[in-house]
Amino acid sequence: MSDTDSFIDEVTEEVRRDALFAQFRRYGWIAVVAVVAIVGGASWNELQKSQQRSAAQATGDALLSALDGADAAARATALQTADLQSGEADIVRQLLLSAAQLESGDAAAAAATLNGAATSDVDAIYKDLAAFKAVLAQSSDMSAQDRRIAFETLASAGRPLALYASEQIALLEIEAGNIDVAVTRLQTISLDAGASAGLRQRATQLIVALGGEPEDLPTATEGQ
Repeated sequence: MSDTDSFIDEVTEEVRRDALFAQFRRYGWIAVVAVVAIVGGASWNELQKSQQRSAAQATGDALLSALDGADAAARATALQTADLQSGEADIVRQLLLSAAQLESGDAAAAAATLNGAATSDVDAIYKDLAAFKAVLAQSSDMSAQDRRIAFETLASAGRPLALYASEQIALLEIEAGNIDVAVTRLQTISLDAGASAGLRQRATQLIVALGGEPEDLPTATEGQ
């Protein structure tokens, strides 16, 4: 019986092996394709990352080279013709270009550059920054009412530069002689938890200069 059992086990094992090989011959190509796909995908991903790093480095070098110009006009020209291999860096180019144009005394060109950047397909922070700088660049050609409208849009709740736009509106209130209104707005800015140290300091100094009394930020205990 033991020899018979051993023979049966051997035959069973051989049948299983043949069945396994048959399955492998039938479906093994799927495993090979899967392995090739995984290896190929990983290689493609690394290639893409390498190309992105190279493009970013080339773009950075191009911008730095453009900024080496002897004067603002030369830098503006170099920035306009700089070969940027990273499309995402174009907003940086436009902001740097507008600064060079302003420095060279061409406020109209700077405003046009910034207005173009403000309507480009970039993150909200860059759009609002460009729009904010555009108003400042062309402020001498805009009425106080037009500036107010532009800054009020940027000062809307949730906008990235809301507090800075609100500061500009306070300055417009001062310009119009509405001192109490300006002080109230500046107090709101100085007490806002999102205000930077520099912005809070400017607001506080203006309040004092206007004869107001700055309010202290509430402490954690007072807020409970």
